[in-house]
Amino acid sequence: MGKLLPLVRLHRATLGYANEAVLHEIDLEMYPGDLVAMAGPNGSGKTTLFRTILGFLPVLSGSLTRGCALNEFGYVPQSAALDATFPITVREIVEMGAYGRLRPFERLPTAEKNRVDRVLEQVGVGDLAARAFFSLSGGQKQRILIARALMVGPRILILDEPLSGVDTESRAAITELLLKINRQEGKAVFFSSHDLRMVRSVTKKILRVDRGRASWEEGAAADHSW
Repeated sequence: MGKLLPLVRLHRATLGYANEAVLHEIDLEMYPGDLVAMAGPNGSGKTTLFRTILGFLPVLSGSLTRGCALNEFGYVPQSAALDATFPITVREIVEMGAYGRLRPFERLPTAEKNRVDRVLEQVGVGDLAARAFFSLSGGQKQRILIARALMVGPRILILDEPLSGVDTESRAAITELLLKINRQEGKAVFFSSHDLRMVRSVTKKILRVDRGRASWEEGAAADHSW
């Protein structure tokens, strides 16, 4: 058996924008089945790191290598980044995850429509398919965005503050969902949070970012049910 290759590898990477470095000398490796949390205050560079991994920003120095194609990354942005009044249904949001497999102007085939139904059930919102996205609670919106990312068929799931803006019950339910996706499906999961206490309770691998630097620390094993 050959050596397992990382899905993502950053080596001494400086990240940011053309005229501003945000994070310096970042080292990161993620492998299939990994569960990694990134913790840090607002504005510490968590979203910048994700955007670089996803190809939206270039590495300023150092290196970034990917062990899978960009279309094998499932991305869940912060729900607050979406237009809260845009008139689109839950089903239409989730269908977007299949667009990368379609030819221009091709209609969604029956197999993909059936897959949408399965993914909605998987994340526990099968009864919301016809609802307007803007009418949902924060926790429901987060599940919909996770469903859209799963429609991609990702090898790695990247989530930007998935527990922000949701109530305590929804936080526990979404955390449990992410753990199941990681354990039962073997997908790598990389998520960010400013709640260090929660992060420490669910994963062993924590990347802490603050003031332009990053360091690794160990958390508790995520070996319990939520």
